[in-house]
Amino acid sequence: MSTSTSSPLLKGHGLPSYEQITPELVRQDIPLLLKELEQQFTDLEQALRSRLDSDSFLGWEEVMQPMQRIGERLRWSWGVISHLNGVCNTPELRDAHAAQQPDVVRLGNRLGQSKVLHRALCQLRDQPSEPLNSTRQRILESELLSMQQRGVGLDGEHQTAFNQASERLAALSTSFGNHVLDATQQWTLKLTDPKQVKGLPQRALESLAAAAREAGDAEASAEKGPWLVGLDMPRYIPVLTHADDRSLRETVYRAHVSRASQGNLDNAPLIEEILGLRRDQAQRLGYGHWAELSLASKMAEDVSAVEALLEELRAAAYPAAEKELEELKACAQRHGTAEADALAPWDVTYWSEKLRRERFDLDQEALRPWFPLPQVLDGLFGLCSRLFDVEITPADGEAPVWHKDVRFFHVRRGGEPIAAFYLDPYSRPASKRGGAWMDECLGRHRNSDGSLVLPVAYLICNQTPPVGEAPSLMSFEEVETLFHEFGHGLQHMLTTVDEPEAAGISNVEWDAVELPSQFMENWCLDQNTLMGMARHWQTGEPLPQAEVEKLRSSRTFNAGLATLRQVHFALTDLRLHSQWTPQLGLTPDQFRRDIAGTTTVMAPIPEDRFLCAFGHIFAGGYSAGYYSYKWAEVLSADAYAAFEEVGLDQEDQVRATGARFRDTVLSLGGSRAPTEVFKAFRGRVASSEALIRHSGLQAA
Repeated sequence: MSTSTSSPLLKGHGLPSYEQITPELVRQDIPLLLKELEQQFTDLEQALRSRLDSDSFLGWEEVMQPMQRIGERLRWSWGVISHLNGVCNTPELRDAHAAQQPDVVRLGNRLGQSKVLHRALCQLRDQPSEPLNSTRQRILESELLSMQQRGVGLDGEHQTAFNQASERLAALSTSFGNHVLDATQQWTLKLTDPKQVKGLPQRALESLAAAAREAGDAEASAEKGPWLVGLDMPRYIPVLTHADDRSLRETVYRAHVSRASQGNLDNAPLIEEILGLRRDQAQRLGYGHWAELSLASKMAEDVSAVEALLEELRAAAYPAAEKELEELKACAQRHGTAEADALAPWDVTYWSEKLRRERFDLDQEALRPWFPLPQVLDGLFGLCSRLFDVEITPADGEAPVWHKDVRFFHVRRGGEPIAAFYLDPYSRPASKRGGAWMDECLGRHRNSDGSLVLPVAYLICNQTPPVGEAPSLMSFEEVETLFHEFGHGLQHMLTTVDEPEAAGISNVEWDAVELPSQFMENWCLDQNTLMGMARHWQTGEPLPQAEVEKLRSSRTFNAGLATLRQVHFALTDLRLHSQWTPQLGLTPDQFRRDIAGTTTVMAPIPEDRFLCAFGHIFAGGYSAGYYSYKWAEVLSADAYAAFEEVGLDQEDQVRATGARFRDTVLSLGGSRAPTEVFKAFRGRVASSEALIRHSGLQAA
């Protein structure tokens, strides 16, 4: 009997019942599922072997559909656990996840290394029983490359070593992320002197007092304290941006950049082991290094192509960043501070905010009351209706959730349901990992009876929670983050591809996957969109046009420093995975400091152990791929330029261009190569001109 009917964790279809999924269930049910899937795969191999031995031609339904069903069962159950591990982390769940992970990796290796399946896929590619369309051909090529990279060509002890390393890498990646979460959560600083919090806006004081109350200071108030500072972004950023007390900024900055670099949470040994194992894995598969393996499945041809783009951006950004740093020093001097002579990293954000106010008369903190989350959602949904002709409506209470703050929404087109999504907006430092992301709850596919399963997305942010009577009042950066993640969600939800292996973001090359997300960020400053969401939460007054112009004119403020920061991260990632070895006689940290010589205008301080918290590349999927943000930004800036060219005030043209973007970039997913998809939208290949213009770096 199938296990799928008996447990909320093994259901394998529909929306999960999150609150019923306990650590005990994970320990009890995942072994049952793995055993069942193992047996199904053994049966499939036997059927394929007999067909291959009889020289029969194979069809898509015989090979790919049973594989997809096995993969989807595993993805559904293990995906729920991984999701809960990110948003409701507990020691018990963490232990249960870690205990089952090696067996999950083992099953993945078995599927990826099946010689019978590989033979069947090769025959399906070369001699299918009926011709394959271009989407299926592309899926097959990706699947064969994936199997090659998962070790199908290895034998004996080489394969054993490869598999052991795969399991170890998965465990190290999970430990790395847990260490960052724990280190972020464990560090707090209690402030009792009002002088220490001078300069902090009222909203930040309320947030710090709320944290103190949660930690046991029942009487804590925004006015009198105590105030509990932490390293999660909603508490960390206001201190670095607004605290007049320089020593407080220094203390908090040093704690933040040294996270997960000491004691039993030190990620440095994990980093060396991860880099070493990845290099060994790549070489076992015939690649020179991990970056070569990573780029084999991306748009960028090779390491030199990525280095060339990053150098183009670095050369444009470096002189601009030097000038921007001098301007910050001059600003500090005008205010008569001693630190002007020796500006330190914990001064940069503070003086940037001061200079921004001087230059543009723009107080970003004062704009928060105009961006309450409910209205920002109205603006975002209005934009989606205008560009993509979809209707988004709340459906709270219609779906199971994992936390009381989580919301659920339906997406319709022409009255017909096409997708749904969860939104988990607020920071919960004790149990939710930092950052923002989109993930797949359900992917679009057809059941064996032909019925269509609609896509459902997880949209996760870590913005400022509501305080008291006030809703979540968002910074403009938090607004951009929400639009960014929603762009990923749109590509997942508006897909029209029925092959699950190429629907939504599936099979989209990693360095093209940020195109829709970064494209959506551009609309935050579009007049129509902004006026659709920026209204004062108490008075309903629209954001004054003068403030809108300040936001626009400040868009390229410190663009040199911002671009250089991304280039530094991307180049560090790329070179760690292509050049670093222990034989260099440098630790990864020292190696990164060498790169900083040409990619930063202010050297990292000795305590700066940024790599120890660089979860994107050591606990996420961006290894040798962090450059993707900049690579895709070339595409997204050029895509937005298509709307600028027809005129953002030309409503019919904007809607027509939006429909074309929907029917190409958002609809086609991974069914065609990204270059083809982009050309179908834009009529030509992408150019970096729009990105350099939008960044205000062309003069440099």
